[in-house]
Amino acid sequence: MRAKGITYDTGFKRDGRLSRERFDPDVVKRELSIIRDDLHCTAVRITGGDVERLELAATFAADLGLEVWFSPYPLELGTDEMLTLFADCAPRAERLRRRGAEVVFVAGAELSLMNPGFLPGDSVDRRLELLLSDRDRLGERVAEVSARVNDFLGEAVAVVRERFGGKVTYAAIPLERVDWAPFDFVGVDLYRSAEVADRFEEGVRTLVAQGKPVAITEFGTSAYRGAGDRGARCMEIVEYDEGTGEPLRLNGEYVRDEAGQAAYLRELLEVFDGAGADSAFVFMFALDGFPYRPDGDPRDDLDLASPGIVKVLEGRDGDAYPGMPWEPKAAFAALAGVYRG
Repeated sequence: MRAKGITYDTGFKRDGRLSRERFDPDVVKRELSIIRDDLHCTAVRITGGDVERLELAATFAADLGLEVWFSPYPLELGTDEMLTLFADCAPRAERLRRRGAEVVFVAGAELSLMNPGFLPGDSVDRRLELLLSDRDRLGERVAEVSARVNDFLGEAVAVVRERFGGKVTYAAIPLERVDWAPFDFVGVDLYRSAEVADRFEEGVRTLVAQGKPVAITEFGTSAYRGAGDRGARCMEIVEYDEGTGEPLRLNGEYVRDEAGQAAYLRELLEVFDGAGADSAFVFMFALDGFPYRPDGDPRDDLDLASPGIVKVLEGRDGDAYPGMPWEPKAAFAALAGVYRG
């Protein structure tokens, strides 16, 4: 693959609150250095809902020589709010590009599920439930939602290209039948689950055969036994606060399986590389709000649900990288090995 990447989270915004409470510029800069030097990444997808954080992290990444995929994440925003966000972010990405950085603008992600206005429902879970509730009408609903997504993306691309001179893509889910003509990359969030494992590689080759460079904008899994079989739904073992949306506890007891997470990443990277994908971005480096709690009630160990390749610690720094509030998982070394090779 040309670009070997990972997603770096600056904080998802929900109801004005950011999921990542700690955002120390010195820590951010060092983490991005580790991503380049120790993980051997050549690209990083900088994602989040705060434009200042996005620009700061993207600037650090660009200064390190990483290819920057500038990815504002418009979680639960309406279409007008998304266009406003993209109009704000595109000139920021353009400033980096004009300084000589390689920058790709990602105009949203999984809009049909993550944002209102494309499917009925006031939450991701509700929208997904309604989409899949009547299997006999699934094809009809997919066609309807895809038309709405494409109509919006046409507006979004125009807004971005007025302000940004680099390459543009979108992070789709496979259900969305995106018209890729306005984009420079086919961008797909792609997870292998047990249901599609027998035809997963063929599906990737079909994407590549379209002729436009393919970016796997998101893939990964969590570090509990059986997580890989769940595909994109590997995080659905968490109970959340109904008011704030914050994770509270796991919905049962699960067995830690860091080796399984590591194997999943290696296997999918082999598939993407063998199929001729242009780039791939592991989801993700670290996920705040899902701390590692090995002692006490097993249901409190939220890290088991996290697709992060590092374990976020509470109230202390790690040993492997002094001063960093995390410890690497087995997936960290696995990813470094693949990307180094």
